[in-house]
Amino acid sequence: MVGETVVTVVGNLTDDPEIRTTPSGDAVTHFTVASTPRTFDRQSNEWRDADTLFLRCSAWRQTAEHVARSLARGTRVIVQGRLHQRTYENKEGEKRTVIELEALEVGPSLRYADAAVSRISHSGAPGGTLFDTVPSTPDETRGDLDGEKSAPRSPTHPF
Repeated sequence: MVGETVVTVVGNLTDDPEIRTTPSGDAVTHFTVASTPRTFDRQSNEWRDADTLFLRCSAWRQTAEHVARSLARGTRVIVQGRLHQRTYENKEGEKRTVIELEALEVGPSLRYADAAVSRISHSGAPGGTLFDTVPSTPDETRGDLDGEKSAPRSPTHPF
């Protein structure tokens, strides 16, 4: 991983994620994130949209399955991963270069939406899990705005 370009992009899915299986049996999901930066023009006192970046992303194996089940067109997402550049030749024999993002982490943005998270246990998953137990009721996972309740904490992970 040393020397790799890792980036984070926030934007909206342009279409439903497409999942397929490779000949070796691995799941891969492809999706495109559209990210439009906004800047504030002090002279006109207005927000202005810059050019939209359309970034093709791929997620592999379990992440691919989770993305395909959980996200849909229009969902605002946060994607972190490795940038890859590849060159290919199109049907006309012209060389083309594309930049793609191999997604390592994908999640819905909670800036303008709510999300319900359900933990799926995987045997032999690298890194383990953050919590030792999964809460059984919505009250245990969602804190009140007044701060009356808070999410359960693992004794080994106090955050």
